[in-house]
Amino acid sequence: MFRGEHYNSIDGKGRTSIPSRLRSVFVETFGDERFVVTKNIPVCTDAGEVCHGLAVFPLVEFQEFEKKIERGDGFTVKELNSIRRLVLAPAVECVADRQGRVLIPPSLRGYAALEKEIIFVGMQRKIEIWDVATWDKVCAQAEKDFPGDSVALAGLGL
Repeated sequence: MFRGEHYNSIDGKGRTSIPSRLRSVFVETFGDERFVVTKNIPVCTDAGEVCHGLAVFPLVEFQEFEKKIERGDGFTVKELNSIRRLVLAPAVECVADRQGRVLIPPSLRGYAALEKEIIFVGMQRKIEIWDVATWDKVCAQAEKDFPGDSVALAGLGL
């Protein structure tokens, strides 16, 4: 599983390094070094701001997602077409080089406003990539939205 926050940078050409702790999970857990980078689900703040980031899936996980979309799995045709346009169409299959570097395409960099300082966030079966300032806003919103019910949290072992 992917976990942790890993700060990094991205250069003007869109090159960045996937942290080694995250990179090792692709092969050790999912059996393949290939992964897919695409748009992540936007986060809306109480201030009305829409925050965009990227999602990185192990190839095998993304292929399972594609199969679910192919089957329909309870979605309307309109929803399926939106998912295809917003998530599948911009998806790019990648492999990091020996130094762990990967090139994020300009369209995805622009969508997530990735310019210099970024963060890789382990989210169990996927990684999210955010601009650091955007990540701070996402976390602030998560704290507002966080369930305050200690009984429910205790059920999770927290």
